[in-house]
Amino acid sequence: MTKYFDKTYTEILAEAKSSSPTPGGGSASAIVACMGNAMVSMVANLTSGKEKYAEHQDKVDALLVKTEDIMVRLEALVDQDMQVFDKFMVAIKLPKSTDEEKTARLAAIEAASIVATDVPLRIAETCVEIIVLAAEICSYGNKGAISDVGVGAYVAESAMYGAILSADINLSGIKNESYVRQATEKRNKLIETATKAREQAVSIVRERM
Repeated sequence: MTKYFDKTYTEILAEAKSSSPTPGGGSASAIVACMGNAMVSMVANLTSGKEKYAEHQDKVDALLVKTEDIMVRLEALVDQDMQVFDKFMVAIKLPKSTDEEKTARLAAIEAASIVATDVPLRIAETCVEIIVLAAEICSYGNKGAISDVGVGAYVAESAMYGAILSADINLSGIKNESYVRQATEKRNKLIETATKAREQAVSIVRERM
């Protein structure tokens, strides 16, 4: 199966700025998050194998495994976000001539809206993982590239807010109160965790610069 990331960066940007509705906000946030993750991974790679940071090698190795896993998941989430938008549009275009059709259409829109909220929330959750990793490596990562850890944290946080905004627009139309409550609690917790981790990471980065 062809992945969106099989396209060139130039092709991705061309599609993103076109009149095509995809990639939209959720996909764009996941793409941006990949760069934040890459910055954290780069600093880990610049730390790995260096005698000066040898005592941290095990932690670096574990962190690199995590960033590789995050990259794979983000690439998949880009595709998923685009797919759920397409399904949402299919639901919107369902017939609504009779009461039965109207009921079926509304049910399909509700189901599609929930999935279209879940995916960007997973993107946001993955962004938070990146920020937490940045907060971890900032204390022992290669000092010569330590500012890039802060960049990674900031970029991932921005991507998280973008993904949350993409979830919020779908969340506003969902009738299932229990789901809305749970999703809202999740988004708020993600913001809280991200803010603390980013503040920690940037503070330590500035101390080590």
